[in-house]
Amino acid sequence: MSKLVLNPGKERSLLRRHPWVFAGSVARLEGRARPGDTVEVVADDGRPLGRAAWSPESQIRARMWTFAPDTSIDHAFFKRRVAESVARRATHPLLANESGVRLIHGESDGLPGVIADRFGDVVVVQLTSAGAEKWRDAIVAGLVQATGCKAVYERSDSDVRKLEGLGPQTGCVFGELPQDALTIVENGVRMEVDVVAGHKTGFYLDQRDNRRLTGLLADGRSVLNCFCYTGGFSLQALAGGATSVLSIDSSGPALDVARRNVALNPQLDAGRAEWMEADVFAALRALKAEGRTFDLIVLDPPKFAPSAAHADRAARAYKDINLFGFRLLNPGGILMTYSCSGGIGLELFQKIVAGAASDAGVDARILHRLSAAADHPIGLAVPEGEYLKGLAVQIG
Repeated sequence: MSKLVLNPGKERSLLRRHPWVFAGSVARLEGRARPGDTVEVVADDGRPLGRAAWSPESQIRARMWTFAPDTSIDHAFFKRRVAESVARRATHPLLANESGVRLIHGESDGLPGVIADRFGDVVVVQLTSAGAEKWRDAIVAGLVQATGCKAVYERSDSDVRKLEGLGPQTGCVFGELPQDALTIVENGVRMEVDVVAGHKTGFYLDQRDNRRLTGLLADGRSVLNCFCYTGGFSLQALAGGATSVLSIDSSGPALDVARRNVALNPQLDAGRAEWMEADVFAALRALKAEGRTFDLIVLDPPKFAPSAAHADRAARAYKDINLFGFRLLNPGGILMTYSCSGGIGLELFQKIVAGAASDAGVDARILHRLSAAADHPIGLAVPEGEYLKGLAVQIG
């Protein structure tokens, strides 16, 4: 096995169990290793620090599989890690009645670059690192064994794979997808999931708990849902008793799915739902010009800053939409605002939202700090900015 020798002092982050080795921390690679191969990571004085997947094309040169130097990285290792991840969700009390669950969440489950979401009898897997790519067969076999699912569909088509020197790869890797539309029930609401062409793995499971909160807050309120995608927040608001829900997205096909989702739930009053295909930034300005206001606004935009290098530009975009959000709120209204940008941490995001409130001339207070669902844990050593963060803010 090749050895990855670190520069002096660069072992400190690994001793704190940070799972990444950046290019600037590497002194040399002793021996030869192909992308995804397992390497032994050692300090400059030769102390063993663990074993990692080598990725020569990425700024993250190695992702740690284990901090135990003697652990074998083989098929049995991955089947064991997968089984442990699945078992953690199986015993979680908040997930007992959910048919859509994240089974594996990358570094948080000791499997860097591996995402696996379960939608009923179908598991969708996304592999985003060279190491995960190398061990695809073992990971898929582990998922089949641990879940008993009927199909595993791969959605390894995210842009982040390019940073690892990998191309896209999609398709069934086990079994066959059902011929009928795939649906799940989330917080009592039925939703269609498109695992083949939908965003990410087909559905944003990380927002499940926040959608539930939206439903609890929506009773008797007029709601605006921006970047609504297939209507997850919108349907929860309707189920929670919203008087009206205006949902905006730039994707016509996504809005078509959202309308079908309403039809899947005859208990919801479809007459209270309004759908708008438009650029959200332009739509917010138009709504302000029309004098429309709302009691509850959801801002759940796509990733504006994939890395810290994009943070300044993203900050301006977040400031813009939150400013208009505050200006469209009725007195006592609530803004639920989110960021999934890796380059924007919670502290910076909170400053952006506070600045928007100040510029809008409103008094605002934080009701809740919003985070990912219970099955999307954040590893203690993983940068917080890499994960969903959000705020529920009420104005005076």
